[in-house]
Parts: sequence; structure tokens; C-alpha cells
Amino acid sequence: MSEFSSVSSFDVGDNNKSSAASSELEEFIMVEKQKAQFNAQIHEFSGLCWDKCIDKPGNKLDGRSETCLVNCVNRFIDVSLLITNRFTQMLQKNM
Repeated sequence: MSEFSSVSSFDVGDNNKSSAASSELEEFIMVEKQKAQFNAQIHEFSGLCWDKCIDKPGNKLDGRSETCLVNCVNRFIDVSLLITNRFTQMLQKNM
């Protein structure tokens, strides 16, 4: 009987380790997805703002182009935060 209990406790230990590893893996995947989304958003900002603000590329950015790029990216960030906050409020109201 003692052999059965030791095997049984071993299985429980493995299940706990497996569950912890699975949880860590899920958290790692979630963080990596967030990083990928962030990078995709930056890429989108860069492309849209570049097309909007840069007429003809040169050796240096002129003051107008630099100001346009900064304002463009800031507006995208503002809108993203606004949308995120709005969705958060809607979710909280529905709960």
C-alpha cells in the first residue's frame, strides 16, 4: 500500500509542476503577444505619419516635417488611449 501512496503523491506533484509551467507559458505568450501588438502599432504609426509628413526625403528632417511627425504620433497615441479607456468603461458597465 505504501508504494501506491508514494506513486499517487508523485503524480500530484507532477500535476502541480505541470500546472505551474502551463501558467508560466500562458503568461509568457500573453506578454509576447502584447509586445507584437505594440510593435505592429508603432510600425503603423511610422508608416502613416511618414506618408503624411514627409514630402521628399533628404539628408535631414526640416523643422516642419519633424513637428508634423511628432504631432501625428501624439494624436495616434491620444486616440489609442481614448479608445482603450472607452472600451474599458463599456466593459465595466456591462459587468
